[in-house]
Amino acid sequence: MRRGFKSEAERLADRVRTQLGLRSDAPPDIRKLAAHLRVEVIDAQELVGMDSLRELESVQPGAFPAATFHLPGGRTVAVYNPCNEPARTKSDIAHELAHVLLGHEVREVQQIGGHAFFTCNPEQEEKANWLADCLLLPRQLLLRHAYAGADTKALADTAGVSLPMARFRLNTSGVLLQARRAWATRGGKES
Repeated sequence: MRRGFKSEAERLADRVRTQLGLRSDAPPDIRKLAAHLRVEVIDAQELVGMDSLRELESVQPGAFPAATFHLPGGRTVAVYNPCNEPARTKSDIAHELAHVLLGHEVREVQQIGGHAFFTCNPEQEEKANWLADCLLLPRQLLLRHAYAGADTKALADTAGVSLPMARFRLNTSGVLLQARRAWATRGGKES
């Protein structure tokens, strides 16, 4: 990932929260964010049926979390897999919205179980993952939890994300280190 992108993603996510009228520590309602970006969010079973989705899941678990389609007339649709847990679905939709925010276009075609999937290149996928994490777990929210010594589960519950996602974001954002340094400077101890 290009140097500086992670900071840019934090700023972009913060601008989006501001546009939605949210505080800097408030994760957005992902469906309101989609509406703000004029992206329709559709459950994939409305298009292909649950039997097809389950069959695909049996061929390759996790192969289809979500996808975005740019249709004629300027219509943009994000389709998500309803087989996943709600927290995962929220993350998948955020990932698709991140592609839209970053202006990514389909670059590659992959075949899975006889089905063609169009994807962005790996760097764009990585950037969309990072921005989605920034959207769902704002840095200010991470800092508030880190300084309060709150556990990862509390953070995940607060933001409505999975525990692994909350753990990943805490560990990669640098906020835990920032909080530890602040505690050390004050002579306090971690809780």
